[in-house]
Amino acid sequence: MSDLWSVETSSLAADGEAIMRNGNIYQIANGYMGYRGTLDEYGRSELVAITLAGVFDRVGEAWREPVNAPNGGYTRIAVDGQTVGALEVPVSAHHQALSLRNAVFERKTAFALDGKTVTIASQRFLSAAEPHLGVIRYSISSDHDADIVVETGIDGDIWDLNGPHLPRLDAKMYGDTLVIAGMTNELGKCVAVAESATIPFGQQHHKVDGNRNLRVVSFKAEAGKTYTFWKYFAVCTAFEEAGLTAPEAAIAAVHEAKAQGFDVCLAAHNAVWADKWAQCDVIIEGDDETQHALRYSIFQLLIVAPVDGSRNSIPARALSGQVYKGAVFWDTEMFMFPFFLHTCPQKAAELLRYRIRTLDGARRKALTEGAGYRGAFYAWESQETGDDACTYFNIGDPLTKRELRTHFRDKQVHISGDVAIAMWEYFKLTGDDCILLEGGAEVILECARFYYSYAYFKKEKNRYEILDVIGPDEYHERVNNNAFTNMVVRATFEIASQTAFYLAETHPEAFKALVQKIAIAQELPLFAEAARLLYVPEPNPTDGLIEQFDGYFNLRNVPVEELKSQRIHPDEYLGAGQGLAVPTQVIKQADVVMMLSLFRERYPTAVKRVNWEYYEPRTEHGSSLSACAYAMVAAEFGNLDFAYKYFLKTARLDLDAKYKIYVGTVFMGGSHPAANGGAWMTAVFGFGGVSAGADQVTISPRLYKSWRSLKFKLAYKGDSFDITITHDSVAVTAAPSNRQTRRFCVWGRDESCVPGKRILIDRAEKVA
Repeated sequence: MSDLWSVETSSLAADGEAIMRNGNIYQIANGYMGYRGTLDEYGRSELVAITLAGVFDRVGEAWREPVNAPNGGYTRIAVDGQTVGALEVPVSAHHQALSLRNAVFERKTAFALDGKTVTIASQRFLSAAEPHLGVIRYSISSDHDADIVVETGIDGDIWDLNGPHLPRLDAKMYGDTLVIAGMTNELGKCVAVAESATIPFGQQHHKVDGNRNLRVVSFKAEAGKTYTFWKYFAVCTAFEEAGLTAPEAAIAAVHEAKAQGFDVCLAAHNAVWADKWAQCDVIIEGDDETQHALRYSIFQLLIVAPVDGSRNSIPARALSGQVYKGAVFWDTEMFMFPFFLHTCPQKAAELLRYRIRTLDGARRKALTEGAGYRGAFYAWESQETGDDACTYFNIGDPLTKRELRTHFRDKQVHISGDVAIAMWEYFKLTGDDCILLEGGAEVILECARFYYSYAYFKKEKNRYEILDVIGPDEYHERVNNNAFTNMVVRATFEIASQTAFYLAETHPEAFKALVQKIAIAQELPLFAEAARLLYVPEPNPTDGLIEQFDGYFNLRNVPVEELKSQRIHPDEYLGAGQGLAVPTQVIKQADVVMMLSLFRERYPTAVKRVNWEYYEPRTEHGSSLSACAYAMVAAEFGNLDFAYKYFLKTARLDLDAKYKIYVGTVFMGGSHPAANGGAWMTAVFGFGGVSAGADQVTISPRLYKSWRSLKFKLAYKGDSFDITITHDSVAVTAAPSNRQTRRFCVWGRDESCVPGKRILIDRAEKVA
């Protein structure tokens, strides 16, 4: 592989599905907005989208989804009166590339036109330094003299899944700046796009063509000469800019960028990206394919990290479009959050602030769902308010087109515990209690309150049970005592008690105020009791197997491929009430194995091995979340070949873009940031053997055989460490700026890592 820092192709995607998949592969984003990897001249038919983080709208009874802004990067040319585009005239050469180093997308396309070759080339980026800003450099050349007309500006003909979300667009020109603005249907929020350009050639005039606001440039191109211009566009919304309207804020942003120029804007952008990679890169020596795939996965996480202060989170399909309603799932806390916690904790804190901000939505859901529970029942599909966007009928039968009743919304109760666990992990690994004091403690206690309200006490067995739920395996709904869910609930009760104890000891006044605010004093002692008496399925003393839920072992054992061969339609959903998997042991994704991965310190290696070997053949891996859990657990008990196989499946998922795009009748195309996070976890936790706790970092490496070394940075307790792992040694180097000595346990050997110093542990000296 020639370049481990880029993704590139010389093939032109020519059909709709290929264009859709390429749009995901080559997307860029900056946490505020995402821009699909489409060509400059493309429009809604090619699924061009600039998707905004945290801005949602609903049309009629359709699903709420994020808003796509008008495309300020639009440019199309005509040569000698003929419109030129990659799908309209013969292409003699094409190349496009995405730089992982700085999130710059570029394309170069040569067109064959009646004996002439006209070449266009462009570069674009969404500024990491100024999140509202997009910047483009566009060049045109011809090998013969030609009359060329450029139309460039803002395309308001927007691709929406369930739109239009900006039904009435207003196109204007202020001086040399183009603006398109519109209001969302539901809340009347203004979304405005401004565009300005530096075009040092040709004659210009303004043109409004339907929903396109354009500047038209006409010029006579001389053979062999390159004509370059620069575009600056900004996207702003009314609820962001204090003192300015959205159009005014967008105009101000492009004026500032244009005054600075392309090179200055790019330099500021590159500086931010240099800092990102300095914190987050993982280097694998000896395996270029894996290095490239892992770096691409890390890149995908970095481009969607929320902007500081936004209190946004990362949707399940990132900013690649409106799929999954732009909603935040458990994917964020369980699969993406660990990456940020261990590399750039400030972004991890931002993800948690989103859950704090949406606590009232979780409270509303607890009260209105089913019997009316107390506490916080977090949304399965969470948008800007925390109210649940998940519907009761949200998967269609591809044969009958009828909607299927599912229980994702009302029975996936583990989501609240997933949030509480992340809150506590942040405190435990950073030592920073600011998130607890900002509202994280309130979230934890309200999640425990919900579980106590939800739990059933079985008197004759003197135990609490968690009944009528869905675990991570979504093919089996409304089951009792799902092992993963029950363990998450137990952990939440334990964390709630620990949180109360910590605050009472260290911040007594804040704790007293919190207890009074949510009137929870009488319930706090009950959480410790519930943790002690809650039933969690244990390993069978005979064979070590953990039953996924009550009665699971009584289901029919059918091979996965045999079950899938019974489908009438390839997009048929295997779960819901009458799905093919329901009466069988076939599961959608890691469930018990996910529990063994998440709570790895609670289970011995032998238990992990026997359950992995039992459940892996029964897992369909119908979710992008599954492979990494199996990879991490396989690495723990030494099946490194299988761990590597599933690691590559996870890391290459978005790069290869071979994922299924329909489940039932629901469109699923988009990127998979949870798999990206899973790839990082598999590299660092699985093969690197890293496990950070409250008092020390443990490293028990198990490098894959073809790797010479694994290098990465680790953030821990506010300090930074460089870790280098080989088959024979582990080196830990503490940054000179570290505040104090930290404890590491490597291959069973305890070491102290002093600020500015390096420790080297030789495998031969491993403690027995």
